[in-house]
Amino acid sequence: MVRRIVTAERDGKSYVLSDGPVANTHDFAAVPGFQTTLAWAAPAVPALPFDGNDPVAKVTSMLPTPHGSALIIVQFPPDSVMTSADFDPVAAGAEQMQFLPGLAETFDADGSGMHKTRTVDYDIILEGELWMELDDGELTHLKAGDVVIQNGTHHAWRNLSDKPARMASILIGGE
Repeated sequence: MVRRIVTAERDGKSYVLSDGPVANTHDFAAVPGFQTTLAWAAPAVPALPFDGNDPVAKVTSMLPTPHGSALIIVQFPPDSVMTSADFDPVAAGAEQMQFLPGLAETFDADGSGMHKTRTVDYDIILEGELWMELDDGELTHLKAGDVVIQNGTHHAWRNLSDKPARMASILIGGE
């Protein structure tokens, strides 16, 4: 579970408005070990001081509007989960459509995990290892601490290890 600390201002002084787990977290039943957390979202021009309303309490899209931003924490299970005989790609796709609105629609229909969004993404590997796949099939091995800047490019994330991997993605909406 992701702990989120949100600050605000009252009478001209900063304080911690909330400190705890993010409600907008989903553990995928159809893809055991896959977890997404939409930790925050902001419009192109956030109103400050912050009004105290949680911007991810009700979400219509995981993707930000143009010039807006979103912070998503993703835990990727090993790819062996998706290659298991028990894996149901139809159930996985349906669950993604329900819990990853806006983002799920960007995935290629072939089930490859390849997708492209109209965002600039700052992807930071928090723990474990991931492999980034691009159109030519080339894999780039990433470890904790590595940063990838996705400039609206077609890509997929692979976890070729035997342990979960976690990544923070800050998405900036493009035009």
